[in-house]
Amino acid sequence: MKQLGDVDIESLQRAVVALDDEAWASNSLRQDEYEVHRQTQSVVLVFCDGTIEDLEVRQSDGWGSLADVAVPVMHDIIARFYSPGGTIIRAMAAKLPAGGRINPHFDADQTFHRSHRIHVPITTNARVRFMIDGKPHQMRVGNAYEINNQKTHSVMNSGSDDRITFIFDYMPKDFIAANR
Repeated sequence: MKQLGDVDIESLQRAVVALDDEAWASNSLRQDEYEVHRQTQSVVLVFCDGTIEDLEVRQSDGWGSLADVAVPVMHDIIARFYSPGGTIIRAMAAKLPAGGRINPHFDADQTFHRSHRIHVPITTNARVRFMIDGKPHQMRVGNAYEINNQKTHSVMNSGSDDRITFIFDYMPKDFIAANR
């Protein structure tokens, strides 16, 4: 895990915390497709389909409710920490309810090998443990982190409050150009 730095998430945080139960339950793609995400809920802004050579990025149901506050946060992080001109191929708010867990796994799809996985904690508590390669990590609200999701990772929320993280994957321009 690499801490990128402080991020102004005030507007994003307000919008995500204000989401109702219907918004959190409206898209179960990740929970249905990936066993390790069964205990989570997601509000998906963009997601990708296809192979690495013919990748299609599409807006999802969360775009209308979060894009206005999420896009500036993503663009700020990209501008400060990455080369410009790439593409955001996934973006979502992900909730791990109190008592929930994401079992150890690694993300195998080729797009994960070529993109940067960014986590921006929205809410957390002292009893959340994010493990990468057997080492515990604590993420702070108001910071951005790059996660190496090629390593085995898991999350356990033993606290009494939900853990919500904004996650996005940024694919650099040089990789996109090489595969078009």
